[in-house]
Amino acid sequence: MKVLHTADWHLGKSLERYSRLEEQERFLQDFVDLVEKNEIDVVLIAGDIYDSVNPPAKAEKLFYDTLKKISFNGERLTVIIAGNHDNPERLAAAGPLAMEHGIIIVGTPKSIVPIGRYGQHRVAASGEGFIEIEINKERAVILTVPYPSEKRLEEVLYGELDTEEERLDTYTRKIQLLFQQLSKHFREDTINLVVSHLFAMGSEEAGSERSIQLGGSYIVSKECFPQKAQYVALGHIHKPQIVPGTNGYVRYSGSPLHYSKSEINYEKKCIIIELKAGEEAKIEEIPLDVYKPIEIWRCKSVEEAIEKCIQEKDRELYAYLEIQTDRFIREDEIKAMKSYIPDILEVMPVFTNKEERQDRVEIKEKDFLQLFHEFYKKENGVEVQEETVNMLLDILKEE
Repeated sequence: MKVLHTADWHLGKSLERYSRLEEQERFLQDFVDLVEKNEIDVVLIAGDIYDSVNPPAKAEKLFYDTLKKISFNGERLTVIIAGNHDNPERLAAAGPLAMEHGIIIVGTPKSIVPIGRYGQHRVAASGEGFIEIEINKERAVILTVPYPSEKRLEEVLYGELDTEEERLDTYTRKIQLLFQQLSKHFREDTINLVVSHLFAMGSEEAGSERSIQLGGSYIVSKECFPQKAQYVALGHIHKPQIVPGTNGYVRYSGSPLHYSKSEINYEKKCIIIELKAGEEAKIEEIPLDVYKPIEIWRCKSVEEAIEKCIQEKDRELYAYLEIQTDRFIREDEIKAMKSYIPDILEVMPVFTNKEERQDRVEIKEKDFLQLFHEFYKKENGVEVQEETVNMLLDILKEE
């Protein structure tokens, strides 16, 4: 059985208010070709399909069009779980219609997938957190653990936590208990897989993920993952990587695009796994194209920055400019740069004159606070308190 692991598509995501949907569409076209070329049997999408719980209609259409192409009239199975960015109920709502195309959608750890035909294949058994699929006379047991918030985790473990001490146990201990219970479904005559969306200890964040841990409490240790699994497909971390200490069988595929400037120094990938019951998985990393690179240009003067823009004007890219200067950068100079490179995301002066630099910081601080107020209200639904703003400003002054 050939399985493809991907995650963190974040359809509908923007970069500094620039939509990434066009790049995402190009990726998904190539992704469909990659799946067909490699004759994949099962596609695992490990959460964060969308960037928000209320994605734009174009992002949803793009997702469902892609799933239909991947399924190829039900010849291929696709297993999807929700991530911390997704609305699990909204994502799973299309489940009944998706069955005929061989698409399995799991919203929460407590979800139970209906038994029956999925395209040209079959779900032979299922329960909370697992499915057993039958493809081309092969069987695979897949433990499905969508983003397990503390509340969802306690719901699925209800009855397992008998004592007050167990109920107050750590998040990582509860995840370990969950996988211990679920891994009882693994058998020697089945291919044994896990797909989940969480943050494993020692993993290196890319910087553009939305945190799912509070003070470290949502970080799980490598001991949580069942050793009987031949492969564990994870989502949430945007940098492709092996979870330290797991001998390569527990991996993040990473996101398909560079979603921030902190991600630009590593290659994007998806992962193909060849599996047979009772045998070690054969794992191949497949590099993905960069459709519109994010670049940071460090220039020694405004004139050099304009010249750089002229030189690069025929390329499709996003640019951050850091320009050494002893004066303000004029609006007409910024317009000149953007006339050659439309998608300049930021022009950052690096002042050589300390007095000018201080004046500039005071001006920029006002813009920053306005943006912070807007961001805080968007994320939390309420206005930020003055105490929080003052604390942030104190930190910035220390920096």
